[in-house]
Amino acid sequence: MDAASFAGTEPFADDGRIDRAKLAAFLRGAIPGVSGEMTFARFRGGQSNPTFLLSFANGRRLVLRKKPDGVLLPSAHAVDREFRVIRALQDSPVPVAKAYFLSEDDSLVGAMFYVMDFVDGRSFWDPSLPGQSPAERGAIFAEAGRVIAALHGLDYAGLGLADFGKPSGYFARQVARWSQQYRASETETIAAMDRLIEWLPANLPIEQAPALLHGDFRLDNMIFDPTEPRVLALLDWELSTLGDPIADFAYHTLTWHLPAKPFRGLADRDLAALGIPAEPAYRRAYFAASGRPLPDERSWNVYLAYSLFRVAAIRQGIMKRVVDGTAASAHAREAGALARPVAELALAFAERADI
Repeated sequence: MDAASFAGTEPFADDGRIDRAKLAAFLRGAIPGVSGEMTFARFRGGQSNPTFLLSFANGRRLVLRKKPDGVLLPSAHAVDREFRVIRALQDSPVPVAKAYFLSEDDSLVGAMFYVMDFVDGRSFWDPSLPGQSPAERGAIFAEAGRVIAALHGLDYAGLGLADFGKPSGYFARQVARWSQQYRASETETIAAMDRLIEWLPANLPIEQAPALLHGDFRLDNMIFDPTEPRVLALLDWELSTLGDPIADFAYHTLTWHLPAKPFRGLADRDLAALGIPAEPAYRRAYFAASGRPLPDERSWNVYLAYSLFRVAAIRQGIMKRVVDGTAASAHAREAGALARPVAELALAFAERADI
């Protein structure tokens, strides 16, 4: 899928679940500086929580994120957790959009939702960063690395997030959770997932000191300044929790291990020509900035196997929503179909760790 197809917004037909007039009146009364008629569009990108751009006649723009319609997997689509962490980070070194309120009033949009400011800037769906110079690409990736290191260095307890997750036993819980989510959304047998569900609990990495984790730290979940290599907002906190920061960083580096098609990755790109750091150099920079010891290659392969296993489970969840008719995106079937190749790549890293 061309990265351009994920960018921007598209019209959203009235499906009867969203009372636009009632929602507009509610927002005009709830948020200062909001007035006039409201137009409603849907962001193309993303597969999980439907996200909408609300534009008002006076020029004010807001973003609404809601749970999907239909029966959902347990603990999935946690927009309330997203809202809580964004509010906690408002004045922290990690940039986020200003969030206003969380609503459980189903009569407005048919499900729980929250509203935050629209952050005007650049979104990079293609990590090869077409249109940028080599120096600009290097600066953009350096900034992404800076932000994830800053995130993992936060005093999460001081931000009021001490109970945002269980700091210990992270890997065992996560493997169990994603195994359960995968089984609950299984639509076909994937042998690699069956093997990983057996292999991962017996090969957990040594537990690291906990940090606040984003859970989906990718370049396309950041809004950059229109002209500078500076992150204005880190988005999509649905999977955030407390736990091992190396797992969060390993997930972030999957871009380097996946090909351009169909994953929008960098594995088959000429990174030196593009000005993008190679994964080992990027990895070393993160560990130097975070002050954590660099893991050995076996441990790193376990982290990558786990990260890809998790992605495969998420992709399978998307496919289940396609089968159930509740998928949030027009690209959902293509995204869900990638569960098998991602699982097979995860198993390859697991086998590399066993050598």
